[in-house]
Amino acid sequence: MSEIAKHIEQTILKPDTRQEDIKQLCEQSKIYGFGGICIPPLFVREARRMLDDLSPRTRVVTVVGFPMGYSAIAAKSEEIKRATEDGADEIDAVINISAVKSGNWNHVANDIEAMSLATNMRGKTLKLILECGLLNADEIQRLADLAAASRITWLKTGTGFHGHPATPEMVRALRKMAPDFMKIKAAGGIRTLADAQAILDAGADRIGTSAGVEMATASK
Repeated sequence: MSEIAKHIEQTILKPDTRQEDIKQLCEQSKIYGFGGICIPPLFVREARRMLDDLSPRTRVVTVVGFPMGYSAIAAKSEEIKRATEDGADEIDAVINISAVKSGNWNHVANDIEAMSLATNMRGKTLKLILECGLLNADEIQRLADLAAASRITWLKTGTGFHGHPATPEMVRALRKMAPDFMKIKAAGGIRTLADAQAILDAGADRIGTSAGVEMATASK
């Protein structure tokens, strides 16, 4: 088992993801010791069942409001409820980027608080996806402050779906803006062991990638 594997969330979020892909992901987690798998909500219940047999310490992570973020607040809260009932340990939820760009900060704050409440009351972990590549520094700072006020302990650089891959510079900037107690997940365009190590060295705590097998193999 490689040292880097514990930082990896082996991810598959393609629109044509199949049940066979999820089974393979769970089997890979047993072999390589990934910290988690990040999968579509449709497969959470089945993945939890498989991992209980194969790799019970592996976290099941799923996404909410993904990848655009502009779902209604009530819809996101219901997504979180269903996902946690199905067995998700962690929720990666996208902020309402449209509300941020419209300057509707009351909606942004209510959205973040509602998602935090829906997750925390079920004893699970929320990682707030900021989509840093679409935001300026002032917007990112304000979002980090709102996340802290809502007792959120993880920030995520982006979805990886909008053409803005995670970079060490992005992670370093987010690390400076976030309170010390917050952890950072980086995702998007992290393809090689060198990419992952640079991201971790910049201050990330976890990596979301579909190339975890290659990274774990290369690090042995």
